[in-house]
This record gives sequence, C-alpha cells and structure tokens, in this order.
Amino acid sequence: MLRKLGEKMEVHNHFQPGEVVYIIIRNPHAQNVAHIQQAAVVEHPEQSNELALFIHETYYPLTEEVAVYKTSDEAESAYASAFGVADQEGYYG
Repeated sequence: MLRKLGEKMEVHNHFQPGEVVYIIIRNPHAQNVAHIQQAAVVEHPEQSNELALFIHETYYPLTEEVAVYKTSDEAESAYASAFGVADQEGYYG
C-alpha cells in the first residue's frame, strides 16, 4: 500500500492482537548485525487501546517506525534488499 508524503499510517488498522508477525531487528551491541525476529502483536499492558510487539519478554510500541511483516517471506525479501545475502559480495548483514 502506498502512502502520500506526510500521510500517517494507522498501524492499528493493519494488525490484530494475537497475530504473529516478523520484524528485522538489529543487535544493540553490534549495529552491523541484524536478523529476522518473530514477534506477537498484543494489547499494550500499560497503555489502553494501544498495540505492542512482544519480543524477548518485552513490550515494544507498535508504531509506523517499525517495519513489520505479515509473513517470514516478506521479511526475508526486505532483509535481502537491505542487507544482501551471505553469498553475495558486499554482504554486511
């Protein structure tokens, strides 16, 4: 889905609590290391009417700043576009 410049995406309209999604997450200790991580969409326990991603026993706000994919294939394609693949020259993911 394409958005017009400046148009805000309502992430809550695209996801429901209980969905399993996939995100690309960077290692906070080594910024050149990233991987695809499975996450659960849940109701935020501290903010009513808000959704969150539950990953590694932690709640993260589900905002438009997080690239969330409905399938692992979508996430893998985005990962390959951003980081390349291991057998390609210039791979840095």
